[in-house]
Amino acid sequence: MSTITQGPVMLYTEQTPNPESLKFVTNRMLYPNNTADFREEGMAKEWSPLATALFEFPFVKGVYIANNFVTITKEFNYSWEDTMLNLKEFIKNYIQDGKEILKEGFGEVKKEMEAKAIEENGDENPELSKKIRELIDTYVKPAVEMDGGNIEFKSFKEGKVHVVMQGSCSGCPSSSVTLKAGIEGMLKRMVPEVQEVVAEAG
Repeated sequence: MSTITQGPVMLYTEQTPNPESLKFVTNRMLYPNNTADFREEGMAKEWSPLATALFEFPFVKGVYIANNFVTITKEFNYSWEDTMLNLKEFIKNYIQDGKEILKEGFGEVKKEMEAKAIEENGDENPELSKKIRELIDTYVKPAVEMDGGNIEFKSFKEGKVHVVMQGSCSGCPSSSVTLKAGIEGMLKRMVPEVQEVVAEAG
């Protein structure tokens, strides 16, 4: 049986609108067509060996993994000049060594958690919620993903769309502008029942 030898791992960084977050983009697929957001070590230890290893750096505050990139959010009292090269080297070697990024079954658990959150939040109009979720997935997600972040629909009730900001969008100074001017405006135009979009911590 022939083995396919993969070329070297290429890795570069991209700025995000959040000064505390940096996007590390690679030429390998890490988590195709899906997202994993780790804001604390406990959840990372359970599901992501890569995120767990990254949390061992004292300056790492959050790890977001999607498609071919990892967005790292750092503690504000550290500078990227001091930390970026270490992280770049570490991620590159980690991927090159073929180590595990996410454990099997994470996708299913994530779906269950999202379904449970929607259930707990009480959905007064499943049809409208589906339409809003599709609009966010189609128009909003690709744009915020380019900035190393993500936005997840949480619930729709009493005219308010509740969303969760992830990756570089979480805690980003400009995300509230994006949320209000961009997302809220679009949803109000396309779904007249929407009065407001509210961001929640994930």
